[in-house]
Amino acid sequence: MPPGLAPLAVSCGDPAGIGPETVARLIGADVPRFIWLGDPAHLPAGTPWAAIDTPAAAASLPGDVLAVLPIPFAAPARPGQPDPANASGIITAIETAVELVRAGQASALVTCPINKKALQDGAGFAFPGHTEFLAHLAGGCEVVMMLACEALRVVPATIHIPLRDVPRTLTAELLESVIRLTHAGLIRDFGLPTPRLAVAGLNPHAGEGGKMGDDEITLITPVLDRLRAEGFHLTGPLPADTMFHPAARARYDAAICMYHDQALIPIKTIDFAGGVNVTLGLPFVRTSPDHGTAYDIAGKGLADPASLRAALVMADQMARRRA
Repeated sequence: MPPGLAPLAVSCGDPAGIGPETVARLIGADVPRFIWLGDPAHLPAGTPWAAIDTPAAAASLPGDVLAVLPIPFAAPARPGQPDPANASGIITAIETAVELVRAGQASALVTCPINKKALQDGAGFAFPGHTEFLAHLAGGCEVVMMLACEALRVVPATIHIPLRDVPRTLTAELLESVIRLTHAGLIRDFGLPTPRLAVAGLNPHAGEGGKMGDDEITLITPVLDRLRAEGFHLTGPLPADTMFHPAARARYDAAICMYHDQALIPIKTIDFAGGVNVTLGLPFVRTSPDHGTAYDIAGKGLADPASLRAALVMADQMARRRA
């Protein structure tokens, strides 16, 4: 760890999910130095941990001891059974981690998965998800969700909405904003001076000249032409079914997709365990494992920490580039 680069801050997420056990499995592993924010009572039995008051204090701990900044929770953790009573503790862990990162005491934020319904039921959580909450904590900035692995980066223009709502939600203004944020993020956080972006069509075969829909002609192409005139390196709109084979992926640095599954199916097929959720547009680095709480396997010793490991490594790389 270079001098001056603070440890990563890892928020606990829902303690009823696999977050605590995946963190515990990375103690002593070859990963960037991090601190964990949560209730130590929620860690698996026998986890070696020590309480710290500040992230800097983690430097004095042995590598096989988890540095914990304790956040008291109202209830114990029962694997697979989310408890709304713990909603306030989960939110506090996220808020505290963001404060540490924004103060420079932590170099980046890595968030373990949450359950939005439990947060809504227990604390009136008013945000669709982690990404929107973090944007709120950052002052209301525009953000986009990127899913990234070694072989592919994808950004959905529309995210957690019904498929029937995608056409009316997808506007020229939204698409332009997503492309601009992705372009800037690839330069700042991934070290790509001239990002190459491939843009999918909305309809099958990218509309096939208007036979299967004209969104590509009336909406997507004008946005791309306008940005190309500014110097953006863009291809598309492309048929989504031919964008993700190896030869196609070699021609771009990130794919802009029109809706959730169009983006997430290919990356989860290519690298289900190693994908990372990245929020672009924030004034700080944030990554997360590309999976949910996995209640069905929580507490059974089956959780794979590969995505959390990848999220830690990517957060560290991004923080170094910003530093």
